[in-house]
Amino acid sequence: MADPPARRAAPVVGACSWSLKPRSPHDLADKLRWCGVDAVQLALDPLRAGWDVGQTADVLAAAGIELRSGMLAFAGEDYSTPQSIRETGGIGPDAHWPRNLAAAREVARLAWRLRLPLVTFHAGFLPERRDDPRRAVLLERLRAVVDAFAEADVAVGLETGQERVETLLEALSDLARPTAGVNFDPANLLLYGMGEPVSALAALLPYVRQVHVKDARRPARPGEWGAELPVGDGEVDWEAFFATLDRKGSRVDLMIEREAGDDRVGDIRRARDLVCARLAAGAAR
Repeated sequence: MADPPARRAAPVVGACSWSLKPRSPHDLADKLRWCGVDAVQLALDPLRAGWDVGQTADVLAAAGIELRSGMLAFAGEDYSTPQSIRETGGIGPDAHWPRNLAAAREVARLAWRLRLPLVTFHAGFLPERRDDPRRAVLLERLRAVVDAFAEADVAVGLETGQERVETLLEALSDLARPTAGVNFDPANLLLYGMGEPVSALAALLPYVRQVHVKDARRPARPGEWGAELPVGDGEVDWEAFFATLDRKGSRVDLMIEREAGDDRVGDIRRARDLVCARLAAGAAR
């Protein structure tokens, strides 16, 4: 008799630390417990600014919180308007590039100390045209950042949303770095007006290293922001999204992100319930 097919481990469901605006490692651990999750993607800038690395790891471990990935924010990023972030986002601004490369190297060392396998960030509006001279510059900068993390045995995930899927796919191919993948955020595609999340996920599946569970509504007019909403209240088709994600074959982490609203703990708990229900329904099929 043939052996039964091996069951794949369920995806890890966690939350993004910055969504909770923690004041300290203890505050973060408390809020994650209130959210009902036991895994976290950790913003690493607070550790660069003063949180003790060892204490942070110890506090989270004592609370039963597993560190799964990190997040890098670049200097000078201004999200006030779509135009301001287009001008200031990611590795694009020349004035901040030396500082941002140094930050990437420092964060890579932090990730290594924390044994994080993945760090995610926004590259920042990669040019669509192959003959755009800025494209070669940004790809070379991306290689430098990816290589800094690879030296620390850390993979990177580029956030989706600031460019069309086709542009991101071409950039990943031309980047030619196997440790570079995608942190797929369906809401960002809607917020920036850059495409439909489910078809984008299908196209990027081979590169997906992690997913941000976030929801949004498209902008009412070009040049404006869309609106981030609690998971389930926006335009992401979560049933189709999880069905598509399941085709990946392996289980990537699902990190709930909430960057708006006055009840982030409540919104994350609600998102956790939706995700767990979808995963249970998928496992039962």
